[in-house]
Amino acid sequence: MFSQRTNWRLSFNALSLAIEEARASGQPILDLTVSNPTEAGVRPDPEIVLAALANPEAMHYDPQPRGLLGARQAVCRYYRESHEVDLDPERLILTTSTSEAYSYVFRLLCNPGDEILVPKPSYPLFEFLADLADVKLVPYPLLYDHGWQIDLDSLYKAATVRSRAVILVHPNNPTGSFVSAAEGAALNVFCRDRGLALIVDEVFLDYSHDGAPRRSFASNVDALTFTLSGVSKISALPQMKLAWAATSGPEEMVAEAGARLEIIADTFLSMNAPVQLAAPVLLDQRKVIQPILLDRLRVNLAELDRQLAGRPSCARLMVEGGWYAVLRVPVLGTDEDLAIDLLRKMSVIVHPGHFYDFPNEGYLVLSLITAPADFREGVDRLLQVAGA
Repeated sequence: MFSQRTNWRLSFNALSLAIEEARASGQPILDLTVSNPTEAGVRPDPEIVLAALANPEAMHYDPQPRGLLGARQAVCRYYRESHEVDLDPERLILTTSTSEAYSYVFRLLCNPGDEILVPKPSYPLFEFLADLADVKLVPYPLLYDHGWQIDLDSLYKAATVRSRAVILVHPNNPTGSFVSAAEGAALNVFCRDRGLALIVDEVFLDYSHDGAPRRSFASNVDALTFTLSGVSKISALPQMKLAWAATSGPEEMVAEAGARLEIIADTFLSMNAPVQLAAPVLLDQRKVIQPILLDRLRVNLAELDRQLAGRPSCARLMVEGGWYAVLRVPVLGTDEDLAIDLLRKMSVIVHPGHFYDFPNEGYLVLSLITAPADFREGVDRLLQVAGA
């Protein structure tokens, strides 16, 4: 009765079951995986945000496949102010989430069975999106050696005649590594030679830990590029469901891609009027919320380093941006077993590395937006077990 594309394992994994059991028992838990800013005590001004949603114009229905012009102009203003990119609003398609943007771009580029090259480690969302679009994911590795790099040799070997695009996450989740200028140039050559597109996820672009701005791929002109982002991370407003795909590259390709994307978007018309009309206010909230989040990231990272200084058996991998940190820990079993042990012994939740497709055991992933007091206590408990 059901399609093969939705033939996922629907049962809980061992860690999820352990978390459910711990919560059902009523025991206090320190969750070091919090990625939802609304649950981490970091929220924009509710009066300003809610007032922006009460625009009387929302009672008028004006279906625009690319999104309302005023909302797209607000996105262009964000790129101009934050990243010095002059973006044409006609090159934007508004979506309810970056997941929806991925779905549109996959449908634009791929026939059933075509391939998308995807980095590993990275977050597991891609597998479900690819299944729903009947697309095959082919991994290419990120290598760690005093920092993360794209394994370009492996990328070339992974490409086949059915490859259609390369996904970049800039900065990557959870490694926190940005795509360097040299890597970007090499990827443009690779995509031009193979006739591939770049799909670049920049949801964490504004969160560089050293405060130095990083280049947005929205300005990339050397290969057909789709740059994805949204207010979920930019303004810490995941509940507002406002994201986009910006198209750049050779003019003829951009024009045809935009025309086809417009038809895809027109088929669904998923954007709602109140959020689009509020877009300028929602994006402006970044100016208040980002300094708060960046301060929390730096405080928690410094606390993690302070505690690791007394635990030589554990180490933090280099991180440049984003909301996560990766710990390398002694391998005495699987990462999932260690995570379950931490939960049952210390009432601490962490993500095992295999959740993000790390190739080996010995990695734990922590959220740096956790409330500082919880983070401090949680790391202390974690290291009592993992660093013993």
